[in-house]
Amino acid sequence: MDHSPGFLKLTHQAKTRITEISVAEARARLTQNPQAVLLDVREDHEWQAGHVAEAFHLGRGILERDLEKLYPDQQTEILMYCGGGFRSALTCDAAQQMGYHRVLSVMGGYKALVQAGWTVKTGV
Repeated sequence: MDHSPGFLKLTHQAKTRITEISVAEARARLTQNPQAVLLDVREDHEWQAGHVAEAFHLGRGILERDLEKLYPDQQTEILMYCGGGFRSALTCDAAQQMGYHRVLSVMGGYKALVQAGWTVKTGV
C-alpha cells in the first residue's frame, strides 16, 4: 500500500509510544489469557470481506466513542490488528490516551495473521 508521508509520520510517532507484538506472540497471549480480546480495527467492508474467526470488530472510526462501552475495564488485555499494522498502532495509541494500559498492536496485521494460517471468516 502506498501511504502518504503525513500518515507514515503519525504512525511512526505512535509506534514509539505503543507495544507491537508478533503474530506468534499474539497467539501465545490469547492462549495464556482467555480474557484477552483480539480486536479488528479495520473498516466495516474490510471486516465483512474477511476477518480472524476469534476477533471482535470495532472500526478505527468509532473506536474512541465505543471502546469504553464494550470494554469498560481498562485492565482488559486488547490485541489490535488492522490490515498491515499501521492503523492498529494509531488505535493502540488512542486507547492508551484513554487509560488502557494493556493494549498491543499485532505487527503485520490481518495480512500477517492470514499468512500464519489463522482461521478466517467472512460476513458479520
